[in-house]
Amino acid sequence: METLGGGFSQECRRTNKISGVPHPGSVRRVPRNQGVIARSAKGTTELRMAVSGDPDIHKHRIKSKSVIPLLCNADTELTCYHDLKRKEAMEMESKKVRNWQKEEALERYRMIAPLLDPDIDNAKRCKLREEIAEREGKTVRTIYRYEKSYKEEQFDGLVPKTRAKRRSQKLPDNWEEIVKEAVQLRKEVPKRSVRQLIVILESEEYAPPGVIKASTLQRYLQNAGMSKKALKRYAEDRKPSSNKFCKDHRLELYQGDIKYGPVIRDKAGNTIQTYLSSVIDDHSRLIIHSEWFDNQRKEVVEDTVHKAVLKYGVFDSFYVDNGRQYISNQLQFSCARLGIRVRHAPPFSGKSKGKVERFHQTVDRFTAELALVPVHSIAEMNEKWKYFLEEDYQKKPHDGIAKYYRSKGVEVPKSGITPIQEWNRDTRNLKYLDSGTVAEAFTRVERREIDKTGCFEFRGVTYEASITYAGLTVEIAYDPLNTQTIEVRHGMFDVLQAHPVTIGPFVKKRPEQMTFADVNPETSRFLDALEKKYKEEHKLQADALSFGDYGKDGE
Repeated sequence: METLGGGFSQECRRTNKISGVPHPGSVRRVPRNQGVIARSAKGTTELRMAVSGDPDIHKHRIKSKSVIPLLCNADTELTCYHDLKRKEAMEMESKKVRNWQKEEALERYRMIAPLLDPDIDNAKRCKLREEIAEREGKTVRTIYRYEKSYKEEQFDGLVPKTRAKRRSQKLPDNWEEIVKEAVQLRKEVPKRSVRQLIVILESEEYAPPGVIKASTLQRYLQNAGMSKKALKRYAEDRKPSSNKFCKDHRLELYQGDIKYGPVIRDKAGNTIQTYLSSVIDDHSRLIIHSEWFDNQRKEVVEDTVHKAVLKYGVFDSFYVDNGRQYISNQLQFSCARLGIRVRHAPPFSGKSKGKVERFHQTVDRFTAELALVPVHSIAEMNEKWKYFLEEDYQKKPHDGIAKYYRSKGVEVPKSGITPIQEWNRDTRNLKYLDSGTVAEAFTRVERREIDKTGCFEFRGVTYEASITYAGLTVEIAYDPLNTQTIEVRHGMFDVLQAHPVTIGPFVKKRPEQMTFADVNPETSRFLDALEKKYKEEHKLQADALSFGDYGKDGE
């Protein structure tokens, strides 16, 4: 036990972690006005401290396997920072930065959204740009920069760039290249030590001798997931409307809403409150997607929009109310990734979404008929709903479409126009996206730390990833309505599909020795480096001991 100057009268006592009984001889009185540096290898070190004249005693416990210097005086409060707490604080700060970036990108998208209308001429766009800049407290140049970034890189161009960490000036200018080569060398032979890596790098003249420090290179290798300890685990462990309006073409505007449905009972007699989430095209009145659910969480709306995009491609705007499901950042973020603008109706203005509200009256006819049919699950309800929707709504003449054309002086057939007919006769082309691109826009991403068995926890369930990721912080990407499969992402490895852990009668087979498919060295660079170093040293010795030319001029 060491002491340093301070302003406390202290008593230091090491106690047994299980019984709480002090170890014999562990009590030591420290003179007043001195502090303590406590070092503990086992158990828990308990510091009992009291300020002179203050009867209160403050206890501080220090986790085992930690070496923490404690400098105390009468005017300051003793604080112990554990490594885990610092790590949690750093991860929380990183999460705050990512959330801020996403929110800032959404805010920028809301600013420039009116400028993205292709029907606006340049003069009107310039005037609108000035109005937005004045309203938002930005310069016109800033608004123009946001607009240009979006046109060039879509939504990703609006995300604020993080300031890159400055590398220490003591490191060589080619440090990134050195780390890259060190990773390659470790892939070739995972058992190579840091000292061996440095020998090879110095021999191949990536840096002069003594410039590369072992501790620094080890830290960078560990951050890259290529530390020797991690590689050892890879090989040994197992894998685990009052004002009516109508758009001129399809896809210009979709309306969305949720309607309360009837209460049904499952076969066990439990009641299920049902909800209908629907998306309708403003021009054709075609129901793009409509589905019954047993809840009205925001994930339901995201799933409905996701399926709507998969069916008929991307659309321009999504018109919804101000319910909590429709103002979520995740919905706005997903739509922004696809170039879809989310617009909200004025509060307490149900008529502004008259088309979807009128559709809900049609839904009431379905629920009246459903009361005569024994339905015991959401799946059965959706099956009946599919028949009703396709045959009684989509293929039935719609009065709203006829009124729209009559208001323009266009003659309407006596048989009327159905939503599916109006959708198919529209001249605007559909724009489909790759299903992977659409899925990525609606995928939620979080961070998790993989434990030493290659598993992680998500919503109280243990998922098995791979021992390859042990000890690393990875990104997990998942569909909020389907968490049976979760993607695990890390920059050093391919994307992995993780599944919930299942416990069977036997353990899984142990994996083979970890290899890298892209590494097939033709020779040992370490042995080549030693050979080169040996020859250079012996050549210098031979030159120093050569007397062949000595004294010839003096003969």
